[in-house]
Amino acid sequence: MSRRLPSVSVRDVVRTFECAGFRVIAGRGKGSHITMARDDWPAILVIPAHGDVPRGTLRALIRQSGLTVEQFLELL
Repeated sequence: MSRRLPSVSVRDVVRTFECAGFRVIAGRGKGSHITMARDDWPAILVIPAHGDVPRGTLRALIRQSGLTVEQFLELL
């Protein structure tokens, strides 16, 4: 059973996805969004870069990354 996601800052979300092998794509993010990708994964993550990431958005990003909530929380 998945645990409730905490409120997480943008910096912590980016750092956690970097630990999972994603990298920031320079020049791809426009305005207040950060774009991340991984060479062996087809999805591109677009993270809103203002305030804390809403829980629903964070859950969608975790799903797109191929991680489970538990794996994400362990890396956090």
